[in-house]
Amino acid sequence: MKQYSFLVFLFLLFTSCNKGLSFENETFEKKSTIPCKIDCPQITIDIPIAKNIPVVADSINKKLFLVIKEIVYFGEEPLKLNDYNTLATSFIASYEEMHEKFPNETFGWEGKIKGNIEFESDQIINIKLDHYTFTGGAHGYQGYRSLLFNPKTGKTIFNDQIFKNEKEFKAFAEKEFRKKYKIPSKSNINATGLMFENDKFHLPQNIFYTEEGLLLYYNSYEAASYADGPKEILFPYDEVSRYLKYK
Repeated sequence: MKQYSFLVFLFLLFTSCNKGLSFENETFEKKSTIPCKIDCPQITIDIPIAKNIPVVADSINKKLFLVIKEIVYFGEEPLKLNDYNTLATSFIASYEEMHEKFPNETFGWEGKIKGNIEFESDQIINIKLDHYTFTGGAHGYQGYRSLLFNPKTGKTIFNDQIFKNEKEFKAFAEKEFRKKYKIPSKSNINATGLMFENDKFHLPQNIFYTEEGLLLYYNSYEAASYADGPKEILFPYDEVSRYLKYK
């Protein structure tokens, strides 16, 4: 009987130690207590939380939190925020402070962040954040953020680190981008109304690994006006694998 119990113990120990990195979505919500009838201020954060491998998970979770804080924190002074509940509370508090100062001019604020694992392999993990914020003005702002991680260490992989030769990929991408958006090869990249900084093509701030291929995604204002919307181009992996360090 003792031997059986010992074997069960070893089995449980073995299986617990062999749990790989995993993610579980958690949701954090906060609403204003100020009475309202329509457009009631609220924020919802639904994001994947890394688990099972403490050092790796902690690195991923900390980076994810910092990026979301950057998106939704509207306080005038830097504030030490360590968890999503406090972050959501600070968003609503900023609204209520504004409402107190300008009760007849403050429209209902809104924040929505939805995160998911866009791509996962033994070389790279891609978390996609779909975010929308409205804090007054003519319209809110919706965009996507791409976060790339090394699944073995949890460290961030930056865009310039995913290419064997970024300059070569950039030249290839510009050629294909011009084809898609019908920009003559010898014309300025902004010749048809785009808004690339310094009139030069550049890779986007957000590059996604997807099941279909590598996606270059330019949020509004990054390469075009808000009215023209985001721009994107998808490259099947068989077309770009020669440029990539991670697959």
